Amino acid sequence: MSLQRREFLGLGVAAGTAAFLAACGVPGGSSGSGATGPLRALFMKQAGYSESDINAMIGAFKAAYPKVPVEATFVAYEALHDKIVTSAAAGKFDVVLIDGQWLTEFATKKMIIDVTSRFKPDWKTTMLPVEEIVRYQDRDYAMPWVVGGKLFYYNKKLLADNGVAETDMKTWDGVLAAARTLKKKGAVKFPFVWSWAQAECVIVDYGSLLAAFGGRWQDDQGKFVFNTGGGVTALEWMKSTIDEGLTDPSSLKYIEDDVKRVLLQGQAAMVLNWDYVASAAKDPQQSKVVGDIVVTTSPIGPSGAGPACTGSSNLAITTGCERVDDAWNFVTFLASPEQQEAHPDNITPIWAGSYSKASVLGDNPELAKAHGEQLKSVTDRPKVNNYNAISQVIQQQIQAALYGQQSPQAALDTAVEKANELATA
Repeated sequence: MSLQRREFLGLGVAAGTAAFLAACGVPGGSSGSGATGPLRALFMKQAGYSESDINAMIGAFKAAYPKVPVEATFVAYEALHDKIVTSAAAGKFDVVLIDGQWLTEFATKKMIIDVTSRFKPDWKTTMLPVEEIVRYQDRDYAMPWVVGGKLFYYNKKLLADNGVAETDMKTWDGVLAAARTLKKKGAVKFPFVWSWAQAECVIVDYGSLLAAFGGRWQDDQGKFVFNTGGGVTALEWMKSTIDEGLTDPSSLKYIEDDVKRVLLQGQAAMVLNWDYVASAAKDPQQSKVVGDIVVTTSPIGPSGAGPACTGSSNLAITTGCERVDDAWNFVTFLASPEQQEAHPDNITPIWAGSYSKASVLGDNPELAKAHGEQLKSVTDRPKVNNYNAISQVIQQQIQAALYGQQSPQAALDTAVEKANELATA
């Protein structure tokens, strides 16, 4: 689907979205506050909705709300958290896109507002089961916008040409055996490429493997325990794929966009990545392997499950916002079924009814199927205060193990000790 068509659809459903907002009890068309100037919104420019998608949505919002101008700022995910924190005191932004893992911190520090009273009761049934990602102490602090887990992508032509069955992609044991076969036959130099840079992306990939190998982040009392059992096995598995030459060593510097590029150049056979890769894989301007890439659920591990680590992007209103009604109009407009259904190329909608719509299923039915199946088996990152500082400690120690500077056990022991200290600080 071209950008021009997305923009047309976005404008074409503006009236429908306005009706959705009216059903939410939100007035349309004008600002209800005395504040002047544009509504200021902060977004991420990485995996997820593209800047073009968001700008098209904003264009549709401006058509429906001509008296509420919007000024959008885009920053990389790695800069997003600190940008929100440093700008909070000055009230620089009205609406911010937040990772689900930051919600506890931002709600505790009263940086975002409680929007519980604005949630419609029927959303519990019309949305996918996503409200939990915006809840803290039984209160809602954001509007869900993007939800899902990392999916598994593989190059079916590389597999077929080298005698590897696609059924091997159902388990991590099968995937590992396939990688060894592809390596031995010289089909590709490095069968795997991962987003293992010292950034949040390595936490997500490790989290998926942690759960697949039967580990967990915390015990029932909330104490970090990922330096035991499957937590250690998962990191040992990651390191072994580097040592065997199965994983591209550049993975230790790569984020998700790098992984997408390598896969679509035909230089890797198997990856974990977000929804947005499925559309790019079919685009000849981005992909040299059009028609060869399959998207499916995360492979099953020794735990008997194939959980994917979730990633959610939610739209929150800052406590410094002076025009909350306008801001709520904006976030519910962007998250409305009509807007999400008009932009299905990169992200699958949060609304259950969207999956019967041709605009959602038409271009990528296999993505919608994989997304729906994966939501049945997901694992989350720890929801704790001080999450960002804890994540950075874990990132550092995982990389220390992957670079061979420490054993996986020693690295995780250090990470757990520091994480538990930060969690109680």
